[in-house]
Amino acid sequence: MSQYFQIHPMNPQARLINQAVAIINNGGVIAYPTDSSYALGCHIGDKGAMEKMRRIRQVDKEHNFTLVCRDLSELALYARVDNTAFRLLKAFTPGPYTFILRATGEVPRRLQHPKRKTIGLRVPDNAIVRALLEALGEPIMSSTLILPGSDRPQTDPEEIRERVGHQLDLIIDGGPCDMEPTTVVDLTEDVPQVVRVGRGDPSLFTVQ
Repeated sequence: MSQYFQIHPMNPQARLINQAVAIINNGGVIAYPTDSSYALGCHIGDKGAMEKMRRIRQVDKEHNFTLVCRDLSELALYARVDNTAFRLLKAFTPGPYTFILRATGEVPRRLQHPKRKTIGLRVPDNAIVRALLEALGEPIMSSTLILPGSDRPQTDPEEIRERVGHQLDLIIDGGPCDMEPTTVVDLTEDVPQVVRVGRGDPSLFTVQ
């Protein structure tokens, strides 16, 4: 059964944050709150933990994982960002958006979309996530916590513990989250394409 930390959503306890980071660094898979829904997360270089996340979600090898980053400068290390994309990213991060971009050589090949060589990146507006990323010192490899048979992400940490607690190493209870996942925007072409409508306003990316 997973460990269960109740972390304050506005003032995260440093002791619990450091314990959570130790679990990530030791190969653990965690469930954690974001500014949209709950997500699964693990260490960026851990292949075994990534496969565990695939099994929990029951997704195939073409599933796009997301790198959750501290800020725009960290995001630019892992993605090829032209001037147009940079302006959009600056305007909409942090926030409830996931951006699909061309991956740089810093991204392990197994994290990239196998055909398009892309990666999803995001910078959440959430105090717990910011504290985790600051203590970890690198992005969290992540996936929205949508369980098999559901089209909605998980928003309640107690329900997560009941349904998949036995498959996780840690659940961070930061209170209830929004019922929508992020809005996903593909920035690999000249014109942004909204590929999933979620909490972020998709009309902001529509060409007038």
